[in-house]
Amino acid sequence: MNVLVIAPHPDDEVLGCGGTIHRLAGQGHRVTVAIATRGWSPLYSPESVEQVRDEARRASDHLGVAELRFLDLPVTQLKDLPAHKINKVFADLLEGCRPDLLLLPFPADRHEDHRQVFLAASVAARPTAGTTRPGTVACYETPSETHWHAPGVEPPFDPTWFVDITDHLEAKLAGLQCYESQVSDGSAPPARLPEAVASLARWRGANVGLGAAEAFVIVRRVTAATEPT
Repeated sequence: MNVLVIAPHPDDEVLGCGGTIHRLAGQGHRVTVAIATRGWSPLYSPESVEQVRDEARRASDHLGVAELRFLDLPVTQLKDLPAHKINKVFADLLEGCRPDLLLLPFPADRHEDHRQVFLAASVAARPTAGTTRPGTVACYETPSETHWHAPGVEPPFDPTWFVDITDHLEAKLAGLQCYESQVSDGSAPPARLPEAVASLARWRGANVGLGAAEAFVIVRRVTAATEPT
């Protein structure tokens, strides 16, 4: 199975589905991670951009990612890009990866980049005639983004799929620790610190009788005629 995880920023892939990545890679599935945005000057120095990309490479290696791609879209400016241009970036990505499983950020996340990535990737993943599109599309939750939606105004994250990561939680946390610039000094939002991430995984696991889990909202799942429903 080909798996494609699209992360708006470096570390979103670990926060949202690092345990699932590690589990699927360990089962022999090919996992590609695509990081959508790149920092730009003067908001981010070239040195800080390269540092976080090195951290992303280390995290990917640790989790067993087969391929890490950087799409180089401008961070915090996705909403200013013409829709057809950002849509084409993701259409080309899906055409090259041809994923069976596509994992995306949740569309009600607080960060605008998360929303734009979901919208553009969803356009690219449309099951149109003459194209091969992922059979399963699901959204992961990103601590410090997913839970800051506006209650009663925006849709809540109500998971419909749980992946058992009991045996992969430590790998997820180790992958998160690879992002030293983001978490090591304790300056990250508390929801993104390892202890909070571990607590969320254990809580999601407790919801369904597991030691630890990652939760997803299924957008679409198409079952082949030869598969069980």
